Amino acid sequence: MLKPMKWVAALIAASTLCVPAVADVTLSTSNNPTVSLNQRLGSLFGAETNALAAFGARDVARLTRAPEGVLEEGADGLTSQKLAAMPVASGGDQWSCLAEALYFEARGETLKGIVGVAEVILNRVDDRRYPASVCGVVNQGTGERYRCQFTYTCDGRPETITEVRAYQKVGKIARFMLDGAERELTDGATHYHTKSVNPRWARVFPRTTTIGYHHFYREPSRVAQN
Repeated sequence: MLKPMKWVAALIAASTLCVPAVADVTLSTSNNPTVSLNQRLGSLFGAETNALAAFGARDVARLTRAPEGVLEEGADGLTSQKLAAMPVASGGDQWSCLAEALYFEARGETLKGIVGVAEVILNRVDDRRYPASVCGVVNQGTGERYRCQFTYTCDGRPETITEVRAYQKVGKIARFMLDGAERELTDGATHYHTKSVNPRWARVFPRTTTIGYHHFYREPSRVAQN
């Protein structure tokens, strides 16, 4: 009978002889089940940190900067970047009426969407079928509830401006448009409506474009009857 220590030694020797020869395998921290999760995450984050450290400040700025031409454009060279650099705008009644209309009608739209609404108002000013001033166009209506050209002027609610930054933004756009910017987004549109409604006139007016949440239309020229 083997003594305890000799028995253990014999067992180890026998098990060694029974194991087939295999190549040495080195377990990494990513596939070794005995390594804790914290150690694996630490190794992963350490690798990312080293990779980022290899980039200089210019490289990081280049990777995070929007490519040229991707900046949101409005009209006539206006971009969101240029708009932000403009001083706070001001003006007389025509500017106030246009800025107010853009605030209540389109402040949640993109830069292009806001400019599109401004174009419609100014296109109407130039059209003999409509009043010859911004304030006249914006406030055109019967004076009765929901019987006006721009709903916010006859919906029964007070026109209270609460979003100062939004008003400053549309005020700059109003100034830019009144100062003679080219109207090149809506192709002479005189009407628009949101995508959530479908007015009857939209079935016969040619649609010129769609920007954001608004469809834009040009009113057909009226032909004189003999």
